[in-house]
Amino acid sequence: MKVLFLGDVVGRSGVEVVKDNLQKIQKDFQIDFTIVNGENSADGFGITEGICKEFYSYGVDVITTGNHLWDQKEINEYIDKDDHLLKPFNFAEGSPGIGFNKYTLNDGKIIAVINIMGNLFMRSCDNAFFKIEQVLSELNEEDLSFIFVDFHAEATSEKMAMGHHLDGRVTAVVGTHTHVPTADATILKNGTAYQTDVGMCGDYDSVIGTKKEEFVRKFATQDTERKRIPPASGPGTLCGVIIESQSQNLLAKSITPIKIGGKIGN
Repeated sequence: MKVLFLGDVVGRSGVEVVKDNLQKIQKDFQIDFTIVNGENSADGFGITEGICKEFYSYGVDVITTGNHLWDQKEINEYIDKDDHLLKPFNFAEGSPGIGFNKYTLNDGKIIAVINIMGNLFMRSCDNAFFKIEQVLSELNEEDLSFIFVDFHAEATSEKMAMGHHLDGRVTAVVGTHTHVPTADATILKNGTAYQTDVGMCGDYDSVIGTKKEEFVRKFATQDTERKRIPPASGPGTLCGVIIESQSQNLLAKSITPIKIGGKIGN
């Protein structure tokens, strides 16, 4: 099975670069299933029902999220109606939505997608390592061809630790949240594909997808005021990863980072 995962979509630039390129990527690489982290797609903060439906119309199968999920209040009413929109599983018990699910492809193969959030330098949530064990105990691995984990976390060390913790038990552990693609895509010792962060889909002439001038001023003046900085609106660059599983089991055969667009080191 070939799975395409696209990193955090930031603002309209990110949505548009997904719209413009997704179907071609799916065709060129013979993608079986597509996952997008959409937590920053609504003007840089959160996601809406309309954007979810927009992603699905482009060919997205599942949307993962993170700490900005609730920034658009309307999503509280919508998320329980959409089992293809995931929240981090270790959010507070009783919050709406689901943190993992299984999906059956046309050929009968089944993929499990898990959304989990880190604990270091992030909003308070249950221990990610405890909660991932709960998820794995509820999944019947015998009927699965692929297990994908979006680990939405800040600390590189925590992401790496999660990768090694799950090595050999899931197909892929891929990091999101920091919006900068890392050069460490690899197959770990026991067969799990891993990358610390796949990067974002958005305008890279920015500071993590937001207007660079505002962020530079904030740091240069030591401005501690908490206010939202709008997303950059220039042409988007698409960043993600393609992971192929082995035919005989759910371990990874390959992991290939992809980048489409004019920024990041150009």
